[in-house]
Amino acid sequence: MTPAKPAQPIQEEDISHYVLGSDDTLKIWALGIEEISDKPVRIDPSGDIDLPVVGKVHARGLSLEELKVQLMQRLSKEVLKPQVSVEIVDFGSQPVSVMGAVNHPGVFQLRGRKTLMEVVSTADGLRPDAGPRVAISRDIKYGALPLPGAKPDPTGKYSVAEVGVKELLAGENPSENILMLPHDVVTVPVAEAVFVMGEVKKPGEVALKSNASISVLQALASAEGLGPTPAPQDARIVRIIPGTAERKEIPVDLRKVLAGTAEDVSMRPNDILVVPPSGPKKVAARVIEAAIQTVTGVVIWRHP
Repeated sequence: MTPAKPAQPIQEEDISHYVLGSDDTLKIWALGIEEISDKPVRIDPSGDIDLPVVGKVHARGLSLEELKVQLMQRLSKEVLKPQVSVEIVDFGSQPVSVMGAVNHPGVFQLRGRKTLMEVVSTADGLRPDAGPRVAISRDIKYGALPLPGAKPDPTGKYSVAEVGVKELLAGENPSENILMLPHDVVTVPVAEAVFVMGEVKKPGEVALKSNASISVLQALASAEGLGPTPAPQDARIVRIIPGTAERKEIPVDLRKVLAGTAEDVSMRPNDILVVPPSGPKKVAARVIEAAIQTVTGVVIWRHP
């Protein structure tokens, strides 16, 4: 078995701001005190460390410098002008979760002062299918989120709020790029979408990144137009009624819409624009049913 490598101290530019907590691991060295080696010491659930000669010291809530001062005060009884160094080997007390449509979702340690944008960047940024809002949840014991519209969740245990992605990235409202606190949860929902299926050049999903709706012509343009053998006069929007297995079919004569003689109908999230192939109605019906089955599976997978 390959021996484990000794843990190395972690260097952070803003480590002076870091507040120690339970499960953080420290490397402590004291000149002239052989009993205190540089073996990693973990802060226990009570917030204490237990060192030879010194005994128990409450470390949780202190900065590295504050802990160093305490240790020097304790050791001054043993040696003249004690010299002490304290380093963080591993962060374990300030987790923040980044979930949803980011490139690498997971739980990350704050390791100092981090803003909302910095935390999202830690998860390697947003995916292309990220929705227009970022949701933040904070344990109410840390106070309410300092954001417009912040409110308690139904349990009363968390403060929740949302921030617009576009505004956040553009820096339009710097005050919304808030500092993150331990155990915050950042969730980036997948963007709502409509679907264009059947006789189009590029069937599939069309994300609604900044708009709650999209027109039929816009959706058709995103699908790169009609395919080689369409029946545009028989197109329809299939709308699945939320919370039910029922669906509504809305006829759309794409020939007239394209000619500007009929209204360009608005589509809602999860609507399916189906352009059947020219030919027998039975074939068209099969195309519509296959489209509905495909999209229903996608919607269920995306919204568990």
